[in-house]
Amino acid sequence: MLFAVVVLAGAAGYVSFSGIPKYKPQKLDIAVEVTQPRIDRGLKLASMLCHGCHFNSETNKFTGRHMDEIGTDFGTINSLNITKDPEKGIGKWTDGELIYFLRTGVKPDGQYVPPYMVKLPHLSDEDLLSIIAFLRSEHPWVDANPTELPPPQPSFMTKLLCQFAFKPFDYPTKPIADPDTTNQLEWGRYLALYQLECYSCHSKDFTTNNYLEPEKSEGFFAGGNLMQGFEGMKFPSRNLTPDETTGIGKWTEEQFIKAVKFGLRDGKPALRYPMLPYSQLTDSEAKAIFTYLKTVPKITHQVPEM
Repeated sequence: MLFAVVVLAGAAGYVSFSGIPKYKPQKLDIAVEVTQPRIDRGLKLASMLCHGCHFNSETNKFTGRHMDEIGTDFGTINSLNITKDPEKGIGKWTDGELIYFLRTGVKPDGQYVPPYMVKLPHLSDEDLLSIIAFLRSEHPWVDANPTELPPPQPSFMTKLLCQFAFKPFDYPTKPIADPDTTNQLEWGRYLALYQLECYSCHSKDFTTNNYLEPEKSEGFFAGGNLMQGFEGMKFPSRNLTPDETTGIGKWTEEQFIKAVKFGLRDGKPALRYPMLPYSQLTDSEAKAIFTYLKTVPKITHQVPEM
């Protein structure tokens, strides 16, 4: 018994002391051509994928902020300064380093960022290059700014999971093409799983999501994942399967579009923080997502309404 206690104490000490493992990043010789169409496309994507976590309302730039909505389970987390500042931001990162980081979660210094930061292993190459082009642009959000926040202080649980469960994603070995936008189902699947990662919040739990094969996530799109709202409040995400009683099986296409783009359903609030309206989506994109969601397996899972 004493031996077991000593072993457990030693293991706990090792995890606490060693922290999150480092990995050797792969060097990518990639130079992104910055064009106006890419900047425009990147702005749209950054508005949906980066703004929520990296925009600081005091600087009005992507200088990072304290991530209250993550709660305390992962520790004390501040998002990264991703402005063009060469010292405090990502101004010195090469295009290849940025691409590798966004695909795998490994920074140029080898530090791995746990799942509280979204990774983009399935995003199309052109979408990813467009994000890089935007980050290199003259947009005010990414103007160099030396604002520096304290580094994250991961919890013991985060360190433990990073030792044994959370690992960097492999860098893709093949090109990733844009989806066929004439195929509503294919397009909607890409948007819901790979670009916006809707399943990540709307499945059972972040810890049981399968980020490489999303359809294998527990409770796929059935909701119930506890989300951190304002003032420490937690509430479950909505069931988005086509179940008629507990999901969105009775929703019309028009209702879904208005809910996703404007946060309203039949004139009443349909969303709750941290879910924000995706006003940047076109009606066609929202329709494609709805088309895809109608094909996912129905799961009867009642979660409390707002």
